[in-house]
Amino acid sequence: MPYKKLRIEVANRVGYILLDAGLRFNKLSITTIRELKRAVAQVEADDAVQAVVLSGFSGESFAVGADIGQMVHFSPGDAFHFSELGQSLFDRIESCPKPVIAALNGITMGGGCDLAMSCDLRIAAEGVRIGHSGAKLGIITGFCGTHKLPRIVGKNYAREIFMTSEIYGAAEALRMGLVDRVYPEQEFWPQVTAFAERVASHPPVALAAAKRLVNAAEETDLRNGCLLERETATHVNARHSC
Repeated sequence: MPYKKLRIEVANRVGYILLDAGLRFNKLSITTIRELKRAVAQVEADDAVQAVVLSGFSGESFAVGADIGQMVHFSPGDAFHFSELGQSLFDRIESCPKPVIAALNGITMGGGCDLAMSCDLRIAAEGVRIGHSGAKLGIITGFCGTHKLPRIVGKNYAREIFMTSEIYGAAEALRMGLVDRVYPEQEFWPQVTAFAERVASHPPVALAAAKRLVNAAEETDLRNGCLLERETATHVNARHSC
């Protein structure tokens, strides 16, 4: 089935999921979220792909959040199921054994910020604008942003981001730890491509193990985390030496 809100490209062991709603901004509508889930499953199953880039390049936005035009008609049940759908997408990204890199090419707001946080790494263009404007609109994210943002930037920055509804530039996002790297506009996509290809050049079993262990570290005490690492390393390293 063809995609309406995105396209997939594969080159040099990297799968590119490129949001392209055909409008100025990429909104996380029900259709877009469903297509993203299907796209993640597709690149995960593709043996030619060893790393994934998620972006809105070359448009103006990465993703601007939920489609407010849809949300105003939601019943409480609709709102619950929409949050459930979004959370299931982000869980799909986080459980994908392949590294997923968010390439933030432009506006990254609300649910778009949540989408970026579900990825393993975040690379931003200098012109990025990122934040959570829900408080200004009288709404709150249902995509786990209130729990994931403090894990990435700490509680103090998370409170500021959610309570002020301010829009942050690349330098501020980098200072807070919300993004990992920033590049000038003209260098952005070549740098994203080179970075993704470098990641994709490594053995997939090691990448998958590293992703699984680092994600587990958030919810595992040190002793059990070290045991899990030891067991994983025994399996991965023994396999590598064969």
